[in-house]
Order: sequence, then structure tokens, then C-alpha cells
Amino acid sequence: MPTSISNYWRVARAPRYSLTFALPLLVAYEVLAFSLSHNEVTGVRNGADVLLKSLFLAMGGLDGLIVFGALLVGGGAWLVWQDYRGSRTLDPRVFGLMTVESVVYALAFGMVTSTLTGLLLPSLTTTLSLGSVDSWSLPTQLMISLGAGIYEELLFRVILVSGLAWTARRVLSWSASASGVFAVVLGALIFSAFHYIGPYGDGLELVSFTFRAIAGMLLSSLYLLRGFGITAWTHALYDVFLAVGR
Repeated sequence: MPTSISNYWRVARAPRYSLTFALPLLVAYEVLAFSLSHNEVTGVRNGADVLLKSLFLAMGGLDGLIVFGALLVGGGAWLVWQDYRGSRTLDPRVFGLMTVESVVYALAFGMVTSTLTGLLLPSLTTTLSLGSVDSWSLPTQLMISLGAGIYEELLFRVILVSGLAWTARRVLSWSASASGVFAVVLGALIFSAFHYIGPYGDGLELVSFTFRAIAGMLLSSLYLLRGFGITAWTHALYDVFLAVGR
């Protein structure tokens, strides 16, 4: 059996698979967002996308966006290439297994999150969306859902959770396990609070806040265990399934 398949649970987290797997999600979101707004800067977009790009826009306008895109795509390509140079393997079947894994997680995600939330708050009666998309047309909902997978996972898992864990480990001198728990819990609370900020934010409610906080903990745990690509697609597909099923 090829090494990449026999070691699937390990190699699926490697940059050459994880980041490459996430690339179609990024492209689909950007193309759909541009086609719906007819402008690369204005129009409705995922909130994490806007937040990540706002600093670059403020510093350089369209040139700032070009810099952001170069850093995002160029940095990812560099990580993929460095990983590939060390292994010289890229088995397409791994991407198929990652797709199946992401679909399974996405289908189970709402039930697991709702069940855990219901144990804390028995008044929970429905599966909730992680974003605020109910008032938009279906194409816009799909666009925002794809953006949630790529940009919210980049912001709240790759940047925030990794940064919190590094700070707790290096600055506070906590153990690796304590740093991980701290990063997952605090990152999940910030992730949930993010959905109530801004003109398109939801009204703050205990049930929805708790649901999203638990969802954030599950996604952070999935990111640490399975890597960025599978986590991004799990989040995106969960939101897409909700949008299509409404």
C-alpha cells in the first residue's frame, strides 16, 4: 500500500495536502464574492474576510489587497513547496479521503453541537447557523458559507488559537496541554462573540452564543487534530448544508 495512504491520518495534516485541499475553497469564495458584488472591494462578504483585509486596505487601498493576496497565496505556496520537497509524494487519493472525512464531519457537526448545547441549555430546540446569513439570497448565503470556511478558520484557528497557545506556552510558561485548553476555550468564546459584532451581527442570545462557543471548541479541536484543510471544508460544508436545506 502506498505510504501516503497507509499514513493517511498523519499526512492529511501536512501542508502539501492540507493547504492544497483548502485552495479550491478560497478560489470558489473569491470568484463568487466578486461575481455577486461586481467589485473586489465593496459588497457583502464574510466578516472574517473583511476584518483580515481591512488593515491592508487602510494602508494601501487596492495595492494593499494585492499585498494581502500575495502574502496569503504566496505564503501558502511556499509552505506546500517546502513540504513537497521533503517528501516528493502527492497522492490524489488522499484528497478523496479528505473530502469524505470533511463531509462526514459536516453532517455530524450540527447534531453533536446541538446535543452538547442542549445538555447545558435544555431550551435549545433547533440547529443553528454559525453565521448571520438568513436574510440573504441563496447565492449570497453560499458565498458567505464558503468564506466562513476559509477566512474564519484562518483567523480564529490558524492565527488566534495558534497565537493564544504560543503566548501561554512561551510567555506564561504553561504546559503544552494547559496552553492548548486555554487557547481552545478562549478562542471559542472570541469566535462566538464575533458573530454579534457589526451591522450584520446577530442579536446576542444565550442559546446562540453557547452553541457557537461549543462549535468553536469543536472546530479548534478538529484543527489541532486534523489540520487546516479538513477543518475549513467541514465548517464551509456545514454552513452550505444549512443554507441549501432551509
